[in-house]
Formats: sequence, C-alpha cells, structure tokens
Amino acid sequence: MIVVPPTIDEAEGHAAEMYEGDLSGDGFVYSHTQVMAINPEAHQAFEALIGAIVPSIGVRDYELATLAAARAIRSPHCLLAHGRKTLRAGALSAEQLERVALDYETAGLDAADVAVMRFAEKLSTDAAAMTDADSQSLRDHGFSDRQILDLALAAGVRNLFSRTLQALAVPVEDVPGLSPELTAALLSPVSDR
Repeated sequence: MIVVPPTIDEAEGHAAEMYEGDLSGDGFVYSHTQVMAINPEAHQAFEALIGAIVPSIGVRDYELATLAAARAIRSPHCLLAHGRKTLRAGALSAEQLERVALDYETAGLDAADVAVMRFAEKLSTDAAAMTDADSQSLRDHGFSDRQILDLALAAGVRNLFSRTLQALAVPVEDVPGLSPELTAALLSPVSDR
C-alpha cells in the first residue's frame, strides 16, 4: 500500500467507527477500510451517497449494479465484499451468486436484472459510448427516471471506490463467509465468461 493509514490507536471519530465495524464483524481491519480512514469525511460522504441511491432501486438492484461494475473493472475488493453483502442481504442465494459471477447473462436472472447488469457493465467499460438506448432498455423493464439515475450512480460510485483502491495498490484480503468455490467464481477473469 502506497499510503500510510492511521493505526487503530490513532483513529478517531468516524475512522475509529470504521475500524470498530471491521473488528467486531471480522476480527481484523481491512486494508480498504484503513485507506479510507485517511479521509473519513470522504468515506462518510460516500456512505451518504449510497444511502441516497438505495431507497429508489432497492438492495438487490444496487448489489447487481455494483457487482457488474466491479466485475467490469476487475475489482477484487468490491467483488468479494459485495458478494458477501449480496448474500447477507438475501438478494441472491450462494448458488445464484456463483452463476451470476461466472456469467450473469446465463445465470437465470430475469430480464430486468440482466438489463441492470448490462447497463452497469457498459457504464464501467465504455460510458462514452452510452446512448439513450441504454437508458431506454431500463425504462422498457419498468425502471423510472429516478431509478435509472440511481442505477447509473450505483455503478459510478463503484467505479470511484474500486478505482481508488486499485490506484493505491491496496491489498486484497480474504472475505470470511464466502466458500472457496464462490470466491473463485467472483474472482474469475472477465475473459472466462
């Protein structure tokens, strides 16, 4: 890691809360948490933005968009963390998540779910090529303009967070609660899909 985060003893306020959340949940502080603790105000703003996005689209669509964006930009941190969040939220079963991780197009998702993931993937790989047709695809599946915006924001904030971690060479830790098979599926290269 090319930045030096505060130690557990140095962390105060929101940074200390971030550390405590990891310690109480998993028994250690993740490297990505330590990096974000350098600017806890930015982390709070990030969490507030997510809090403003999720109510209109729901946890399931937020996690599908997040997973598609993380997969598109090859973010192991976010694939693992949001794989676990998806399971804990009950948005997908472990078997469904493994199929989605390997190829969401053939995972048995409904057409609206696939549209969400395609949208987030394209935003993450070639946003400049997006047209009204991309938003219309979501609209055709019943998404409102607010939900379309929030799906774009969900994929966009994932790009921000993931690319920040990648730029700073933040180490990736194992995430407890994921089977070896599910971990392998989440981390399988995009080219294997």
